[in-house]
Amino acid sequence: MKNRKRKVPNNRLRRRLAGARYVLYGLVAMWLQGFYTGGFAQEKKGVMYYPAEDLTILGKVMPTTVPYHRVDTALYTGLPDNVTKRLTQSAGLAISFKTTSQAIYIKWHTTETMPSAVMTEVAYRGFDLYVREHGAWQYAGVARPRTNSARAATTVSQGMDSTEKEFLLYLPLYTETTHISIGIDEGAAISAGGQPFDHRILVYGSSITQGAAASRPGLAYPARLSRSTGLNFLNLGMGASAQMEKEVADMIAEISADAFVLDCVPNSSPTLIRERTGYLVKAIRARHPDAPIIVMQSVIRESGYVNRATGEKVALQNQYIEEEVMKLQKNGVKNLHLIPAVDFLGHDHEGTVDGTHPNDMGFDRMIQVITPRILAILKQHKIISNKV
Repeated sequence: MKNRKRKVPNNRLRRRLAGARYVLYGLVAMWLQGFYTGGFAQEKKGVMYYPAEDLTILGKVMPTTVPYHRVDTALYTGLPDNVTKRLTQSAGLAISFKTTSQAIYIKWHTTETMPSAVMTEVAYRGFDLYVREHGAWQYAGVARPRTNSARAATTVSQGMDSTEKEFLLYLPLYTETTHISIGIDEGAAISAGGQPFDHRILVYGSSITQGAAASRPGLAYPARLSRSTGLNFLNLGMGASAQMEKEVADMIAEISADAFVLDCVPNSSPTLIRERTGYLVKAIRARHPDAPIIVMQSVIRESGYVNRATGEKVALQNQYIEEEVMKLQKNGVKNLHLIPAVDFLGHDHEGTVDGTHPNDMGFDRMIQVITPRILAILKQHKIISNKV
């Protein structure tokens, strides 16, 4: 009898524990369902979400099967692995759309969860929003990622009136973006925007071209050039990977563009500059007989003023690229131009985050130098009118 009495509370305890486990499993399942459908367990009430890929995607170097890749890497299987990875990252892409909503929301997924050592999380794997006001693009808000999470949802901008406005939503610079949903107020309208930028100017370059270390995606220098000039500067930045490999040169030559800007010197050693510049330029020229090719010297790395080895390397890089351009010009390559880097970052040694990558002030100085030079070349070749 004593043994039977002991079994009764044990059975009750087991049933209670089993019930508690089922409740726990249910709560975990509900949390996971919310996490995997957008980052939060509950949707914001009164908000309707739409896939961004159904709107207008700007900045793509070529059509791709994956919406937020810049290049269809499946077509170029011979590329170095590090180049392939960079090309899947969404630097330079933006969503163009119009809406009457008084607030803009966003849900997104990326492949990266860790922050960068020299970049803000907004630039690295977040978004920023621009609105067209009185014919000019103006900052309207940012989307901050969640710490240690590849999924996030947030309000980008709010408090606007209900007149239809045109927006550009810039994508993360240094991560592969796998999903974007744009949210608007229930009852508001949303539609695909147009292409606000003219022509196609390809910018092939290093991490500086890709956007390091701008504070927001829309402050990467190709994006700023597009907004300030009205021209379509395509970001083919490849952080630490712009080394003019033959496979990359052949891919670049196949890209449809009205002009080519080569900002790849920072990633190419003096030896590689001598070995590979000629092939890259000639490959482009073979497919684009008249397109101007604009070669930029490397930024003068601030760290090189202290570290002599770095300073000497940058000086040699810039010397060799100038010599290679002059050699190609002498051998009959036409419409080939060089932009020296003397004033890119200014002269007060305050223009970088880490001695190499420009901060926002450094990028601003760089843009002030290269914009008139690029525009003059494009006018010379009648790609744009003298009125621009």
